[in-house]
Amino acid sequence: MITLLHDRTSWRRALLLVLLMAGPAQAEPPKQTCDVPAYLLTSESSLPKVRATVKTDGKLNILVIGSRSAVIGLSDQSAAFPNRLQAYLADKLPGVSVNVALELQVKKTAEEMAPDLGKLVESHKPDLVVWQTGTVDAMRQVDSDDFRNALDDGVTAMQKAGTDVILMNLQYSPRTESMISGSAYLDNMRVVAQQHDVPLFDRFAIMRQWNENGDFDLFNPAPGMELAKRVHDCLGRALSAFVIETARIKTEDLRIQR
Repeated sequence: MITLLHDRTSWRRALLLVLLMAGPAQAEPPKQTCDVPAYLLTSESSLPKVRATVKTDGKLNILVIGSRSAVIGLSDQSAAFPNRLQAYLADKLPGVSVNVALELQVKKTAEEMAPDLGKLVESHKPDLVVWQTGTVDAMRQVDSDDFRNALDDGVTAMQKAGTDVILMNLQYSPRTESMISGSAYLDNMRVVAQQHDVPLFDRFAIMRQWNENGDFDLFNPAPGMELAKRVHDCLGRALSAFVIETARIKTEDLRIQR
């Protein structure tokens, strides 16, 4: 009888040890964050030069022009969304040499940037320019007609210089939404994009959805470096998908060609 109790106790201890070492039998997979609905990653407008140069030359040079939001919250610019865009595109476009350059236009409105855009394209010779603007204009409450005219002049100059263009609108912040009205600037960017037949990357809508879904706490007044890195990484990933989709590039064809 004593022997039987001893055997049962030993068996229970052994079973407990196995369970502790094994951990949960079926751990739930981590929640996928910063997903973007397909409708926010498509456009009726296309990127013909991007498509042609990727297929023919096996290269893609992109110039990001914008304000400090391109690197905001980071001490290391390698984690900024332009660099993450380059990394994701290089991964998604096998055999294609991808280079993304950043031209910061700190605290400049669209009107202040527009006169230099054609020269920047001629200097960098990109296949695609991503022009992020609108935040400084909204903060300064620039007249909406002046903003729209500046967008028109800037896109016209870049297209004449021979590049595809993507417009990227304001970043979303729930802390400033009640203080700064961005609706007029968002609407004007959409209008100008349609008039010039260029894709609009709706950063505002994408970031607002992330905030509402709980992917990021964008209301936090001190978000910290890790949150900034995650937001930049997610923007780079979403923008890479947007470039490939709007350029009508089929990545499986590239794997066959290269």
